[in-house]
Amino acid sequence: MKRSLLVLFAIILFPTFCHAQTVAPVETAAKQAFLLDANTNTVLFTKDADTQMPTSSMSKMLTIYLVFEALRDGKLKLDDTFPTSEHAWKQEGSRMFLNVGQRARVEDLIRGVVIQSGNDAAVVLAEALGGSEENFAEMMNAKAQQLGMKNSHFVNATGLPDPQHYSTARDLATLAMALLHDFPENYHYFSEQQFTYNNISQGNRNPLLYRNMNVDGLKTGHTDTGGYGLTASALRDGRRLVLVLNGMEDMQARADESAKMLDWGYREYGLYPVAKAGENLAQAKVWLGQKPNVRLLLTRDVVLTLPRSVRDGLKAEVSFVQPIQAPITKGQELGKLTLSAPGMTPEEIPLIAAENVARVGFFARMTAKLKLLLHKDA
Repeated sequence: MKRSLLVLFAIILFPTFCHAQTVAPVETAAKQAFLLDANTNTVLFTKDADTQMPTSSMSKMLTIYLVFEALRDGKLKLDDTFPTSEHAWKQEGSRMFLNVGQRARVEDLIRGVVIQSGNDAAVVLAEALGGSEENFAEMMNAKAQQLGMKNSHFVNATGLPDPQHYSTARDLATLAMALLHDFPENYHYFSEQQFTYNNISQGNRNPLLYRNMNVDGLKTGHTDTGGYGLTASALRDGRRLVLVLNGMEDMQARADESAKMLDWGYREYGLYPVAKAGENLAQAKVWLGQKPNVRLLLTRDVVLTLPRSVRDGLKAEVSFVQPIQAPITKGQELGKLTLSAPGMTPEEIPLIAAENVARVGFFARMTAKLKLLLHKDA
């Protein structure tokens, strides 16, 4: 009978001496807040992130998601034109200044929504895709559920106030991540700073686009009941953060609080590569195999977001039981990589076989078992 051996390798990625185990505290005047490292899906900060709140024009991100989806699926083209209904023309609040009956190109309407936050443009697109704004709202709710927005409900394409129109900071971050992931080819609209239509020029309402902070999106919002809000995304040195703030008192607070929270996230947390997919992390002995050993690999790149203060305490351990009995199939899970750091919940990543290892023939198996018996009796 073969004997099993648990093999544990400690891979010290950095010196084990650890400095402070917490990040510098931060507070925000926002009523709701959510800050996410998009590279690793790591939550850096929350404040009432699951509390239902009016989303105002940040709702238009979902309107635009459905438009981008229709473009991708061939249901719309950027050069398609649609008429401005009286219902669209009568919309209150921010406007693209469309005229009743005027036909507008889809691409102009996209810029009217994203840059100018035009409620009239949002309704034209909603009627084009849903037949009516009410039908489009049903499409919005179905898509929200599909995207994992668990605490959201929409009744219009604009975000104008309604007791049954709400979302959460976490759900809006989920929506922002979906836009980034699903439509990278269209994401550039969110970073455009100005758009002119009907001889009226309007600047993008996202204040962080003008602060040289590497912010490239996404959408502001404001209502009397919900206050001032912003869903923002920044990309610095290959690392993307997504931020949602809402419930601030004025435009200046929205700009300053958003800038402060993004700077805090980049300053206090770092992105640390650990190992790459396909990297040979260990070799395990094989029992009754045509090869004596099998290499153990990772199936994906491993990158962690950690407080910079605990970086020096990051450790990784490879563990598996050997010898492993043949046959072994390439891709078969054989062990695990465990990552740990002070204040971090340990994370386990599977290790897989790098290759097939066939079983030896009958006589070779008998010889090996005989040798094992003789060794035990000796």
